Order: sequence, then C-alpha cells, then structure tokens
Amino acid sequence: MPDTRTQTRPKTEENSKSADSAETDSKATPEKQETPDEQETPEEKAEACGDLAPEPPEIVHHSPLEMPDRYSTKSIDRAANAHLARFTLGVTPYGMASTFFTWGAHLMGAPGKQAQLAEKAARKAMRFGVYTNQLTRDPNTPGCIEPLPHDHRFDHESWQQWPYNLIHQSFLLTQQWWYNAACDIDGVTERDEHVVSFVTRQMLDMASPSNFIATNPEVASATLNEGGGNLMRGMQNFLEDWERAISGKPAVGAEEFVPGRDVATTPGKVVFRTHLLELIQYAPQTDSVHAEPILIIPAWIMKYYILDLSPHNSLVGHLVEQGYTVFMVSWRNPTAEDRDMGMADYIDAVEEAFDAVGAIVPDQKVHGMGYCLGGTLMSAKAAQMARDGQDKLASLTLLATQVDFTEPGELQLFISESEVTFLENMMWDQGYLDTKQMAGAFQLLRSADLIWSRYTHDYLMGERQDMFDLMAWNDDATRLPYRMHSEYLRKLYLGNELAQGQYHIDEQPVTLDAIDVPLFCVSTTSDHIAPWQSVYKLHLLTEPSLTFVLTSGGHNAGIVSEPGHKGRSFHIHTTEEDDPYIPPETWETVAKPREGSWWPALVDWLNERSSGKTAPPKMGTGKGKYQPLEDAPGTYVFQK
Repeated sequence: MPDTRTQTRPKTEENSKSADSAETDSKATPEKQETPDEQETPEEKAEACGDLAPEPPEIVHHSPLEMPDRYSTKSIDRAANAHLARFTLGVTPYGMASTFFTWGAHLMGAPGKQAQLAEKAARKAMRFGVYTNQLTRDPNTPGCIEPLPHDHRFDHESWQQWPYNLIHQSFLLTQQWWYNAACDIDGVTERDEHVVSFVTRQMLDMASPSNFIATNPEVASATLNEGGGNLMRGMQNFLEDWERAISGKPAVGAEEFVPGRDVATTPGKVVFRTHLLELIQYAPQTDSVHAEPILIIPAWIMKYYILDLSPHNSLVGHLVEQGYTVFMVSWRNPTAEDRDMGMADYIDAVEEAFDAVGAIVPDQKVHGMGYCLGGTLMSAKAAQMARDGQDKLASLTLLATQVDFTEPGELQLFISESEVTFLENMMWDQGYLDTKQMAGAFQLLRSADLIWSRYTHDYLMGERQDMFDLMAWNDDATRLPYRMHSEYLRKLYLGNELAQGQYHIDEQPVTLDAIDVPLFCVSTTSDHIAPWQSVYKLHLLTEPSLTFVLTSGGHNAGIVSEPGHKGRSFHIHTTEEDDPYIPPETWETVAKPREGSWWPALVDWLNERSSGKTAPPKMGTGKGKYQPLEDAPGTYVFQK
C-alpha cells in the first residue's frame, strides 16, 4: 500500500466550501473545549498539514539535559562504574560480556562449526596420542606442534624431556583449538572474534605450564638445586615490587636513569613555557647550521625523552650533531585540575610552539616532526595550516604515527563504545586517565612477555632483569586529561574523523590531502600500537611526495635505532605525487632493503629539503617572551 503521509490535500472548490461552512458553524456555535483524550496527536497534526509524521518515539533522540531527573541518575551510574573500573584497570566488563554473549549465541546456532570443532578436538587428541606413543620408542621424537614464532616460553632444552614435553605439547594443542573456536563464526564481526581470542589467550597464558613450579622444568630444577633459595629471593622481589607499586615509587633500577643526568642530557635551554608545555631549544654543536629548524612534537602519553635517551642513542643529539637547530616540546603532566583541557588546547599549544620557533629563527620555514600521538596532532596541524594558507612548514616527518584508525591494531580490542564510555566514567571521577590504568592495557597486549615471563623470571627463578634506559623511560608515564582523552578516542578512534575530513580545528574541517609539503614516514615491523599497514594508509590520504620507511623493531625500540645498533635493518621507498599507488602487500618487494639505522636516511632526506647553512641562532630571543628560562630538560619532565 502506498504511503499517504506525504500526500497533500488539494484545495478543491468543495474543500473551500466545506472550510467556509465550517467557519460559519464555528462562529454560530460556541467553541467546544477539547478534553485531553480528544486532543490531536502529533501524527494527526502532521497528517492534517500534509507533512511527514514524526519519527517513532523509540528512535527519537532525547538529550539527557532535557530530562530533569537524568543528571542524578547519570551521576550514580558514573560513580558506580568509576569504582568498578579501579578493579578492572579500566577494562569494561559489560562490553566483554556482550561480546562473549554474541559469540556464544552465534556458536550455538552454528552446528557446522560445532561439528568442525569436535572434529578438530578429535584430530588433536589423535595427534597427541600418536606423539605419546612415539615417545615411548624414541625420547627424541620432535613435537607434534611448534610454538608461534614470538612464543619463547618453551625454548629451553629441558622442555623436551619427559614429562614436560607432553605437558607443553598438550598446552599448545589446547591453545590452537581455542583460537579455532574463537574465529570464523558466521555473524560475528572480526573485532568480536579478536576480542574472544584475546581474552581466551589471557586465560591460557595464566594457566601456562611455564607459570608453575611443578610443570616448569627450569623452575623445578632451580628449586631442587638451591633448596628453595630461588623462591625466597622471588618472594623478596615480589614484596619489593608491591611496596613500590602501592607507594608510587618507580620500578627497581629506574632511579638510576634521572633526566638531565643519565638521560635527556643533550644541552639546551627552556625558551618558552605555558601551562601545557615547555619548549626546549638545543644548543648548536656545529659552527654552522641548516637554515630551517626542526620542531618535534612528542606523544603526551609518555615523557618526551624517548627521543633524547642516553647520549649514544639520542635522536635529538644525532640531529644536532648533523647541524640542525632542534626544538622539542615537553608536555605537562596533567592533574585533576586540568580535566577540562581538550584536543583544541593541545592544538593551540602546538601553534604557540610554532610562533616561538618563528620568533627565535625568523623568516625560515620549519621541519615539522611528530612521534606517535604527537605525529597525529602534527598532521592535523599541518592540514590546518595548509587550509588557512600558513606557509610555515618545509617538510613533515611522522614517526610511528596513525592518521587513519580503521585498523588500529590490537588496541582496537580496548576501543569500543562500551569501553570508551567506561573510561569516561572513570576519568570523570578522577579527572584524568592514570598511568597505571594505561600501563595495564598495554601489558595485556603482550601478557606472555610483559607479565608472565617477568613473573617466572623475577618471582619463581628469583632473578632480576637489569634496568636500561628505554625500560626506565617506559616506567615514567604521564596522565591524560579527561576531556582530551575522551575527544581523542571518540573523534579519532571511533569516528576516524581526521581521515574522513570531518575533524574540526577552529570550527572548520581539515583534510589531510591539503598538506602540500614532502613527507617522511617511519613505521616498525613489530608495532602492536600503530601497525605499519595502518600507518601506510597515509599514502591514500595525502598527495605530496612521501618517503616511507619500514624498520625492524617495535613501537619504541624501532624508533630508538641509532647508527651501530646491532640487528637493525629497514626498507625505504619514495612515492612521488604522480606515481601509482602501491598496496602494502607488495610494497616490500619494491622498497630497497638496507642494513643498519634509518637515522642517516632521515638526515639525508632533510638535507635535500633544506636551503643551506647559516650561523647558529641565539638561544631564545635574549629577552622578552622567549628568553631562556632554565637549562634542559626543564621542569615538566620531573612532574610525577
């Protein structure tokens, strides 16, 4: 039947007469007051006017601000979830339960999948039985299943001895079966499958035979040989770690890496300070410098000195030695008082940093550089400057930076509407996202390496891993303001607004294809925070010449890749503006492989885009707004 709600009533002569007579009747007869039951409904009024009927009430949005009783009930919800989040380290149990219900319901409705899993269980049991039978005849029989390449829990030769070979082979077969059970179920999204697989992996990692004295041959042997001395040392290690954790002290050995003394030692001055940042200008180490300075925007989730670690592996020091004037932003560690600072405040802070660099090194363009979240911020700022016709950039370098978040890697397991709402409730209560709550999520992504291997090494074996600069930096985290982190997760992760040209700066959208300066982008092969295939999407969003580097290592270690670092290698390829697009699956076959560090390649690239050498600028402006305030690394880096 056709929908008649959109049909208007033609004003025929008969209708006009009826209207006139109705008007006469209304004048002759006193108007009758309608009772509530007789009043026209919104649908009837809309139909009388020939308009579309209103939306059904179940899909009409009602703002909580329009509901007088919603504020108090919302506060109750937030308070309850905020307290719950302290026990779950910010991971929502509601979203997890919903995901497992979806997975379980679809699995119950998939008899074919159930039959497949039963068949796989029977085949694995048969493989294990055959392997057990072969062991009785040949103790050196190779295992029936190999661990994954990154799984080193069973590398020790003692795991090949009876009964430990049977124990760890049974565990690996069980682990593989659960992966098959979590994936490839009709009606379940890929993300939900990954979440189920991730959670089951956490449970299996917890029950791994490497975590127990009786089932770990290395621990059992050490316990027998030392008469339990390893367990006594492990208990002491546990008590020391527990005391440090509850008292807010750094990890054991981290106190040996103090900014300004052991790390972040490149000489410089703080030349500008606001409530949100300190700007450090590094002292020149050459008689002449390149005319264009470098401004580095690091991530504000950690301290800036990841790029200025020890003297031998400082990217800042390397650039200064190559004749560049380098400026670095050191972000403030926010407190509850900064809860209402948003993304706009951070973008404005970058604008202030550009103004300071322009005042200290006047009449010169700037080589912009951003790392991780700082690279995302720098990309948005570069797009805004291009939109507004601000010709400030000479080039743009992005390190381990995502600008398209449709495939954010394993972090997507913690990014959903349920999870973001849960985090917002927690941050609403305390005003920020705490460092321990962030660290918990990152450790879960690599629980076998970051949690259980440490548990075995430190508490069962009673040994201590030596602290080093990168590990000490990783322990020196910062907080994230409530509003900023909420906006970042909702607009960039969930909404992917920057990649879609919907992200607004100064109330107008910015588009990455407006960037008109050459780009140098570095990604790493083992990055679980910004996977290189996701970083590679920059090719689809920008038009200028783009030099892409894929280096060995992880999100942090791959960036800290000084010349002479053993085992480092990388691929590099430049895509010019008119070159056809190369998909990531075939990019490595086109890119040139090189041994060693990618830092010299960056310097060569910057040299080609610099206008020449000049005398080093003064440290700050000497007086006024940008005069030197104190020696690097400044004050904000020490905020806890």
